[in-house]
Amino acid sequence: MDWQPDEQGLQQVLQLLKDSQSPNTATQRIVQDKLKQLNQFPDFNNYLIFVLTRLKSEDEPTRSLSGLILKNNVKAHYQSFPPPVADFIKQECLNNIGDASSLIRATIGILITTIASKGELQMWPELLPQLCNLLNSEDYNTCEGAFGALQKICEDSSELLDSDALNRPLNIMIPKFLQFFKHCSPKIRSHAIACVNQFIMDRAQALMDNIDTFIEHLFALAVDDDPEVRKNVCRALVMLLEVRIDRLIPHMHSIIQYMLQRTQDHDENVALEACEFWLTLAEQPICKEVLASHLVQLIPILVKGMKYSEIDIILLKGDVEEDEAVPDSEQDIKPRFHKSRTVTLPHEAERPDGSEDAEDDDDDDALSDWNLRKCSAAALDVLANVFREDLLPHLLPLLKDLLFHPEWVVKESGILVLGAIAEGCMQGMVPYLPELIPHLIQCLSDKKALVRSIACWTLSRYAHWVVSQPPDMHLKPLMTELLKRILDGNKRVQEAACSAFATLEEEACTELVPYLSYILDTLVFAFGKYQHKNLLILYDAIGTLADSVGHHLNQPEYIQKLMPPLIQKWNELKDEDKDLFPLLECLSSVATALQSGFLPYCEPVYQRCVTLVQKTLAQAMMYNQHPEQYEAPDKDFMIVALDLLSGLAEGLGGHVEQLVARSNIMTLLFQCMQDSMPEVRQSSFALLGDFTKACFIHVKPCIAEFMPILGTNLNPEFISVCNNATWAIGEICMQMGVEMQPYVQMVLNNLVEIINRPNTPKTLLENTGRLTSPSAIPAITIGRLGYVCPQEVAPMLQQFIRPWCTSLRNIRDNEEKDSAFRGICMMIGVNPGGVVQDFIFFCDAVASWVSPKDDLRDMFYKILHGFKDQVGEESWQQFSEQFPPLLKERLAAFYGV
Repeated sequence: MDWQPDEQGLQQVLQLLKDSQSPNTATQRIVQDKLKQLNQFPDFNNYLIFVLTRLKSEDEPTRSLSGLILKNNVKAHYQSFPPPVADFIKQECLNNIGDASSLIRATIGILITTIASKGELQMWPELLPQLCNLLNSEDYNTCEGAFGALQKICEDSSELLDSDALNRPLNIMIPKFLQFFKHCSPKIRSHAIACVNQFIMDRAQALMDNIDTFIEHLFALAVDDDPEVRKNVCRALVMLLEVRIDRLIPHMHSIIQYMLQRTQDHDENVALEACEFWLTLAEQPICKEVLASHLVQLIPILVKGMKYSEIDIILLKGDVEEDEAVPDSEQDIKPRFHKSRTVTLPHEAERPDGSEDAEDDDDDDALSDWNLRKCSAAALDVLANVFREDLLPHLLPLLKDLLFHPEWVVKESGILVLGAIAEGCMQGMVPYLPELIPHLIQCLSDKKALVRSIACWTLSRYAHWVVSQPPDMHLKPLMTELLKRILDGNKRVQEAACSAFATLEEEACTELVPYLSYILDTLVFAFGKYQHKNLLILYDAIGTLADSVGHHLNQPEYIQKLMPPLIQKWNELKDEDKDLFPLLECLSSVATALQSGFLPYCEPVYQRCVTLVQKTLAQAMMYNQHPEQYEAPDKDFMIVALDLLSGLAEGLGGHVEQLVARSNIMTLLFQCMQDSMPEVRQSSFALLGDFTKACFIHVKPCIAEFMPILGTNLNPEFISVCNNATWAIGEICMQMGVEMQPYVQMVLNNLVEIINRPNTPKTLLENTGRLTSPSAIPAITIGRLGYVCPQEVAPMLQQFIRPWCTSLRNIRDNEEKDSAFRGICMMIGVNPGGVVQDFIFFCDAVASWVSPKDDLRDMFYKILHGFKDQVGEESWQQFSEQFPPLLKERLAAFYGV
């Protein structure tokens, strides 16, 4: 006999469902409490499924809500449902998947996939066969309901369906789905494609076996009347382009023609799916040859897609010109992630043109949902990087009309186009920039806020070129106008201007020094003006300014302007406020730049950082001991605090010694260095290195405890942790001198292993955008170990000399390089045989010095001439024949060999 509800109980549940639709918060609270009570009764879930599937007299929203509450219960504690309850729910779902209401069918589908994803696909063997069977039903609702459920299962469990665990049901399901591509109902056709699409990216075997049929069927649906079907066809082709391009190449010409049409589809969702095709194609090696002849059609379509739609403008409040007094709503503010401190070395390679901005900075935050405008701009950006100057003949004629168009929406899209191609077409754009940049600067004072904000972004994409010209030409007018925009009455413009100004600061560096007073006046004035979200961006602009001008900021008048508002914010914020992150990052840059100028402010800042580290460690300890009682702490607070302490140590140097003396930071650092989170360790080792340079007196007593931890962190799997630990060891060497001896063996083998790793990845430096060879830091540390303990390190010379030389030849002359080369010279003195086989590499590394100190130059001279004398004139001639001409010249000029 089937389960039957008790009438009184049923009325109670219905009343609860009605109450839960009330907007009143007090009622909502009562409902939540009542739900908790009812969940104590195992058959409460029977009532919920009964309302969903059997009470056809009730209104649909109430029935659907009953199913959604049941879904949440399944999610939370399906494991504890008694078997009869679970079986009743499953049976009801399958019996009613063809309900007359599409809302109820969809709700049952959600319920089925939720049960399936609780590990029940294995425990519910009849589910897939029954659903596939129901697809054959003559009744539309049954077929559609079953397909809807299958689509959700394919989305949630695609990997499991393609595994041996279920005996590979896809072998039956995929051919079955393909039959429905020709179904008379568009909804069913759409479900069928969506189901198959779930298996493209994972290259499911059952799909690969039927790939040609699949593609044929897709082509047959290309001109379907239904937008949902067209959207799924486009989505399939985009994914196939990534995983089975071999199958598309024979039809590529017609696929491109088709996608050109679809990118202009009157349904924006279809157009957006189609536009993704160009983004994906740009990443394929064949892009250039297959697309070149279609650019003439494609470029105008992408440009047209970059115009704001009417809905965009409404959503962006495009007609609101002034909103600076309106407070931000909390959900406007994206969470920020702190990047831990990475130790880096100055490098020879110059920064490439263009910048690493993601195209997405094209600043439609309110529309941060991906849309046709963003996708078109991103596609143009990647295609500009593929075709470079060849894109311009198709673009320039269009650009002229756009940039000077009387309609602001059209003009705005032209400015976006110009920004999108900046990176790829920079060389070809240079002749036009002297005319274009002044026009863009003029657009900064356009009466439409959306034009002003996009002009900020596009100008930032050309900042590199602006800075390469005489400052009075473009830099000064651009800076003056951007500073006005930082104080714009519109929040979107403020944000765009602040971000653009930060990019300009990175490019211009010390070129900005003459204007510092004016810049600081503006940034400080913005402090009093900005709402919450833009304040966070303002901190970044101030931090970047400090990084860019460095010690030039250390002037009493500048400090007087800048520090009071920063310290005021610092005092307003509580320890658990996440706004501390950007403020601490900003202060870290400011402290490093101001050096001794930061002394008056350092005590409270230092103390608070130590407190933040201490609080986070204490929370983490409580959480580890009693995870059920305490929440896990947000370790970002600790990471940011450690990084600001590094900034203080770097800026204040020896002055930090008394602060360290009066605190327990070394004990805390000992714990942080052993934290489970790599980013915490990374920042700890950076701080250890900075303390070693600034106040070794406090580090020295801990060396015996710290060295083994440093040794175990020489693991290149965590490259930044490994780099920072390596750097700290090098700094410790320089302070310990010969006392380093007991620790050499603890670290040397790991360092030699790291430096010999094949193609260690190039790390892109956050702060300069320059590449440094990551093996440069291990090389410097090995050199420093050899400098203080040559007897211990020299025997291994032959194992590391070649990679050592190649990784240091690209580093600019500096203190670190100096100490490392002194070390290598001393080791060659102890073990000259270790360098013989790779002597040409040593010669090349020596020649990379521009101006070594005199005594270091003497060391080089002695080694080069010693080698030459030992092998004799004739052998030296043969040997030096292998040198590239430039190396030969330099060695002859500097060292007379």
